[in-house]
Amino acid sequence: MKNAPRRPGNWKTVFAIPLAIGALSLAGLLSALLLDQPGRIFSWFALGLPVAIAAWAFARSR
Repeated sequence: MKNAPRRPGNWKTVFAIPLAIGALSLAGLLSALLLDQPGRIFSWFALGLPVAIAAWAFARSR
């Protein structure tokens, strides 16, 4: 049985997750600069998420 050819997705399906990660990272940077203690806690989470995703993708590829 042959695999069906894949149709290219529209821009929303291709860029939705990377845009969300970028927006969360930007929010983390701004909260670290502008907010006090709650902003620092959020910034650790928001800026650590791309690192965690990259580590997960690297571990999954091996």
